[in-house]
Amino acid sequence: MKRKKRERNNILLHGSNDICVELNRILWRKRHRIFSLVSFVSGCLILLLFAVSVFSPPPAANLLFLPPHYLARKEIAAVESNAVFQVPTIGGDLDRGLWSTSRSKLYYGCSNASNKFQTADMKTYPNRYLLISTSGGLNQQRTGIVDSVVAAYILNATLVVPRLDQRSYWKDASGFAEIFNVDRFISSLSRDVKIIKELPLKEGKPWIPRRMAVPRKCNERCYQTRVLPVLTKKQAIELRKFDYRLSNRLETDLQKLRCRVNYHALTFTDPILEMGKLLVERMRMKAKHFIALHLRFEPDMLAFTGCYYGGGDKERRELGKIRRRWKALHASNPEKMRRQGRCPLTPEEIGLMLRALGFGSDVHIYVASGEIYGGEETLAPLKALFPNFHSKETIATEAELAPFSSFSSRMAALDYIVCDESDVFVSNNNGNMVRMIAGRRRYFGHKPTIRPNAKKLYKLFMARNNMTWEEFATKVQAFQVGFMGAPKELKPGRGEFHENPTSCICETKGTETIQKETQEEDHENDNNGRDTAEVNDEQDPIEEDLDWIEDDYSDNIKDLPDTDSNVLTKQEQPEVEELFSD
Repeated sequence: MKRKKRERNNILLHGSNDICVELNRILWRKRHRIFSLVSFVSGCLILLLFAVSVFSPPPAANLLFLPPHYLARKEIAAVESNAVFQVPTIGGDLDRGLWSTSRSKLYYGCSNASNKFQTADMKTYPNRYLLISTSGGLNQQRTGIVDSVVAAYILNATLVVPRLDQRSYWKDASGFAEIFNVDRFISSLSRDVKIIKELPLKEGKPWIPRRMAVPRKCNERCYQTRVLPVLTKKQAIELRKFDYRLSNRLETDLQKLRCRVNYHALTFTDPILEMGKLLVERMRMKAKHFIALHLRFEPDMLAFTGCYYGGGDKERRELGKIRRRWKALHASNPEKMRRQGRCPLTPEEIGLMLRALGFGSDVHIYVASGEIYGGEETLAPLKALFPNFHSKETIATEAELAPFSSFSSRMAALDYIVCDESDVFVSNNNGNMVRMIAGRRRYFGHKPTIRPNAKKLYKLFMARNNMTWEEFATKVQAFQVGFMGAPKELKPGRGEFHENPTSCICETKGTETIQKETQEEDHENDNNGRDTAEVNDEQDPIEEDLDWIEDDYSDNIKDLPDTDSNVLTKQEQPEVEELFSD
């Protein structure tokens, strides 16, 4: 009995063991299938994530800024074939010459007369008086004042203090003595030209001078053959609309006289100088170095150039309405103007150029400008790139500016002073203010003066979303060689003399030795010289472009007698140059 029970128990035990083994086998198979399924799903997810990372589009290109630590990983970014055009917040090494240039120490302004230059007491004829009426805004009028002294010297005449334009677009009633230091003007030039404040009476009665016009770019012979006979006969003449009425090409002593007038004799009044000095001091309190930017993105400038900036029908309608006031303008070709570098850069493009040159977001910028087309919306990208954004209205109180704010020329004089004293001056056109300041900065030490190479930069801006920031910055720096205000960027005689006063710039001893040590730098400038010359030829000053009308006027009067020329008034179209003369 017991034996049968044991056999039954053994059978049951063996059966249970078999069942357990079978159950284990079933469970193992299920676990293996589940594990295989999980592995398969995980593999699919990994492949899916890899595909997304490879084929998904890059982050939005409108994210302007990268944090600084990304810049330390340039070698990684360079490897990424799908890198995005993203603007860094910091610039480059500003000690590499952006705030100054060592080559500038090799040159200095020199405008003393030679021993052959006759003094005023030796050559001024009695009863021979020259009056001039300037034209346009402050800086256009400045060119006329400077050239009037040289014209008086050529004519052996006494110069009456020039009469400023008070009826133009600028609507400034200021007289000469309210903007310029008239006593210094007269005394500083006493050895060169005799200057008086008013035309004397003739036989006890007011002397009415003969009014006449002079062609543009009139040289010595032109004045002697056209103006002198009338002056000899009438004894007193008034030259109207006197701006750019003197040739760029004169003998050296006459060019040096121009420089003595412009850079030494013609100074602003004490109130203007003191306020200008205060503005500069306040900029210096904010930063050791600062940039001054002449933005020149006003509606009238854009309308005249005929440029288009993507504002659709609204922009075309608004600027077209302004443009129609000049009947002599041809139909505009915005795309051609932009390709030729004749359109001002947008504020954003100016900002991108400066960042590419190495200026970071911590740099302070003083902006000299009127009403910006598009207002704050247009300025927003520039302010995002350079948040330290200032103007005379933001760094001075309304009460401090009150003596000047009702007079456009006096306000322009304040901007002139700050731009001249800035560490770097940046232009966005080649107008009168830019030319005058660029020439002055060359004369007083070749302080950096950046002119956008707009013709080359235009193409680069159009293609910027197809390249990395490093590629963009490298090309900007290459294109701007020859446009940074360094010595000898412009060849003698190229451009306006007021912008490039080569006759008044001398070299220090040892220049040749140092130049040999920098042959590679010179070679790079020479290679870019063709581009510079090309742009200077094609991208003439905006005011010269505005002189498309004035040039026609000059051609029309070449064969006319040098007598009273009031009949030419309709042909002059004065609004054109007055509006853009800054």
